[in-house]
Amino acid sequence: MMEIVDIKDWGLGLSEHTLIAGPCSAESPEQIEAIARGLKGSRVEMFRSGVWKPRTRPGSFEGIGEDALEWLNIAKDILNVPVTVEVANAAHVEAALKGGVDVLWIGARTTVNPFSVQEICDSLKGVDIPVMVKNPINPDLQLWLGAFERLSKVGINKLAGIHRGFSDPYEKRYRNKPEWSMPIHLKRMMPGISVICDPSHIAGTREIIASVSQRAINFGLDGLMIETHHDPDKAWSDAKQQITPDTLKIIYDNLNFRESIDKHPEAITELEELRQKIDLLDAQLIELFADRFQIIKQVGDYKREHNLAVYQPGRWQEVMESRIKTGNKKGMTEKFMKSLLFAIHEESVKMQEAQLKEAKAEIKA
Repeated sequence: MMEIVDIKDWGLGLSEHTLIAGPCSAESPEQIEAIARGLKGSRVEMFRSGVWKPRTRPGSFEGIGEDALEWLNIAKDILNVPVTVEVANAAHVEAALKGGVDVLWIGARTTVNPFSVQEICDSLKGVDIPVMVKNPINPDLQLWLGAFERLSKVGINKLAGIHRGFSDPYEKRYRNKPEWSMPIHLKRMMPGISVICDPSHIAGTREIIASVSQRAINFGLDGLMIETHHDPDKAWSDAKQQITPDTLKIIYDNLNFRESIDKHPEAITELEELRQKIDLLDAQLIELFADRFQIIKQVGDYKREHNLAVYQPGRWQEVMESRIKTGNKKGMTEKFMKSLLFAIHEESVKMQEAQLKEAKAEIKA
């Protein structure tokens, strides 16, 4: 199991609700200074800025590059906080380390490529520096885990995830769909790891950054990375999703940080009674599913004996419509009911296909 150092123990003065802020990209020393002065007196604990900007197509602003690294020291001096930049290859790592960057992060476009991640890892052998890893563009938990595993193998144990949402061509509300289950699964599979939410890239527009930030806190994530610019509308990249330092202060001050249960021992007994009831109901649900699948096997036997297709679209449509309607009446959302029914249907089809394969194997034998 990987040994992971909690973000509070990185020795950088970070708290259990770490706030990281700064522009999408460094544009000039004057810009960095203006943003840093605007953030002075806020709860910001780390200053972020892009120096190298990987873009989908050439011709867009792709960052100032290495020359901008020294500008970050302006923010470090004004705010007295560590600074972090994105790196995508070994040359970036070398320049960032030389420039005195305190924390590195690996972007979503890089996380998807194990070759690039390994190149970064090889350049970090023997280096003691925290590294944050953004989730890959698509919801692939194994790729995300793989990046952490590669970093751990070269001795990097000050690790954190950054949840920036996932690409979805059908998503309309968000720039990148949150898929809140993914960071929760990451925390389950990597006990002790902190996950910071990037509401800016999830939202895509400044109007919903506050609501995304609150949801991240509600889901138990460990902090926020919010793109902040002194004049967002004139930003050279991602202008629509950046906010002013004053807006950042308002958003953060209005967040509802709920306390963890270990601070309220009196609640443990009461919750335990409720959890025991949930455990009992879960056991009953599992028994019911087992009974259902036994009947599915009988249905499969009948279809096999009478040479019927496994998938019956009319029946499937009927099940979907009736169960969703019933679930809605009981207070369950259509989205939940569809997810549940699709999972049951997929398992049922797999079972019946397996039965057909067994029957064919028996005939051949």
